Amino acid sequence: MIDLYTWTTPNGHKMHIMLEETGLEYRVHPVNIATGEQFSESFLKISPNNKIPAMVDQEGPDGLPLSMCESGAMLIYLAEKTKQFLPQDIRPRMSVLQWLMFQMGHVGPMLGQAHHFLKYAPEPVPYAQERYKNEANRLYGVMNRRLAVSPFLAGDDYTIADIATFPWLRSAPDQGVNMDDYPNVKRWFNQINARPAVQRGLQVLKGAQR
Repeated sequence: MIDLYTWTTPNGHKMHIMLEETGLEYRVHPVNIATGEQFSESFLKISPNNKIPAMVDQEGPDGLPLSMCESGAMLIYLAEKTKQFLPQDIRPRMSVLQWLMFQMGHVGPMLGQAHHFLKYAPEPVPYAQERYKNEANRLYGVMNRRLAVSPFLAGDDYTIADIATFPWLRSAPDQGVNMDDYPNVKRWFNQINARPAVQRGLQVLKGAQR
């Protein structure tokens, strides 16, 4: 049993989708980041950086509970646990890991900043709005070029690289991006969005504040 501590953010949805895709049994524990629940003492014991998602695998690799934070590491762990969505052969495995790191190091941070400055900042900051909108579009361009020659980000197969990236692209307009300008990304996005497990994952905590 996986105890998942989460909220309805892109990083939270990564884990909802991964758990639905793998078929692992899990329990959801909402952590309302709008009201500061991520700073509770009990949550900090699992996630020292006070970020969701976090999880406890009650049946860890040695039979004992294993707690984890950081969504990228959690995806790798669950892929290893289930032998799904992460190849064992070195070449395809490194391709998956490099595109997972691309999401963790670029897509998440930059699209998050674009979303913040374009939608949530208490007052307009034109320099930041332009900077992060431009970077968001640059990253969509990177993915569009990659997806012109590959069905999925890491190659021929759907992997944790796609699971990690997909939720961040659900708010393209709020990032200053027109998805129609990136037809290969749009094709990939729609293909993933149509997966039954993805749709189930997106229903987790449905109705909670995004």
